[in-house]
Formats: sequence, C-alpha cells, structure tokens
Amino acid sequence: MSEQKVIFQEVAALLNKLFEIDIEQITPESRLYEDLGLDSIDAVDMVVHLQKKTGKKIKPEEFKAVRTVQDVIDAVEQLLRNA
Repeated sequence: MSEQKVIFQEVAALLNKLFEIDIEQITPESRLYEDLGLDSIDAVDMVVHLQKKTGKKIKPEEFKAVRTVQDVIDAVEQLLRNA
C-alpha cells in the first residue's frame, strides 16, 4: 500500500473520530470546509492531532493553503519526508 493511501486512511479515521464524519463521505477530493463542514477551529484541532500522530511540529503557514483532504495528505507526507 502506498504511503499516500496509508496517510489517507489515518486522516479519514481522524476526521471520523473527531468530527463524526462518515468514512464513506471522505475522499481525497473532499473539501474540508464546504464538503465536510469543518470550520477553522476544527482545522486547528485536526492539526494538533496530526502533530501528536507524526511527532512533528506543523507550521501554521503550511496549513493555510490546505483546502482538501488531499492537501492534508500532501502536507503530512511532506512532514514525514523532512524528518
């Protein structure tokens, strides 16, 4: 399984656990705000959980451009690559 798929599963599980979003609703193309109904506070919560999971500090500016689940996957992958 590719690293992207593993990260997607982690992110989907996190969205499901934190915000009770149905796993079937979550695709890489899902927009965090419009499709999944997150707000900026939810996005901060998600970043905090991702930081704990990866053990890496996520810079706020890296997450400002995040709009879709795929953007989250790419950001996490980048973090892990820079480890």
